[in-house]
Amino acid sequence: MSQNMLSPLEITEYVSEVGVKKAKNRPVQTLFLGILAGIFIALGGYGSSVASHSVTNFGLQKVIAGVVFPVGLLFVLICGSELFTGNCLLSVAVADKKISVGQMAKNLLIVFIGNFIGAALIAFLVYSAGLLDFNGGAVGGYAVKVAATKANLPMGQALSSGILCNIIVCLSVWATYAAKDVAGKALMGFIPIFVFVIAGFEHCVANMYYFTIGLLAKGNPVYIEASHISPEKLANLNVAGVVKNLLPVTIGNIIGGAVLVGLVYWFIYKKAAKKTVEKAVSEKKTA
Repeated sequence: MSQNMLSPLEITEYVSEVGVKKAKNRPVQTLFLGILAGIFIALGGYGSSVASHSVTNFGLQKVIAGVVFPVGLLFVLICGSELFTGNCLLSVAVADKKISVGQMAKNLLIVFIGNFIGAALIAFLVYSAGLLDFNGGAVGGYAVKVAATKANLPMGQALSSGILCNIIVCLSVWATYAAKDVAGKALMGFIPIFVFVIAGFEHCVANMYYFTIGLLAKGNPVYIEASHISPEKLANLNVAGVVKNLLPVTIGNIIGGAVLVGLVYWFIYKKAAKKTVEKAVSEKKTA
């Protein structure tokens, strides 16, 4: 392979090594790295909302949001932090028997909490700074609309969308590991996430920001009026609505990243490859 790029097998081995390092970090270190990731993703979420909130053409609105939102993941990948969805790839280290399921679960739990703290912090700062007042409160109205729409998403759809989301996100992370320079990492951190935002898939960490800012904005009548959300849908924007969305989305993210990306690549390049070598050796001995 090119010196600027790892092979698929090398990526699989590298992901396993990274998983071991992440699992062995001190809890406080993992927590604060998780907080940073939540901050980064929330900043991308707010920026994409401001950029796209007043665009009436659905496709164009998605494209504009998709161009801005990936800045969050680029910060995560290049500056360094711990993102729940990306850390689902610790499944590779588990499959390699280098860490336990318990170590992976502990890491994901701490990172999840950290991500929520970071995302909520940015939401509070955005709200306190009056940044939802932009365009006559339309940005605040958009925050309410996004959060209410997510709160009313059926659980089955949320689960499936969460799976689709983290297939793309973890493939993006996987591809950035292949690149050995910042330009390559930035490219592979941008293009897949651009597609994920356009597709409208559900990302649990991004939703932490959208729900927090939506719940804050819900208390302002100006934002409610600007949201054009029906009273029935607005009524579901509460703690129960948040749990109804985040639970299946988080489970879907785990399935999409840990199983359909991490374990599938591990099986292809480690498990199946090992059996092929063992079979070749056995045939050579019996020849």
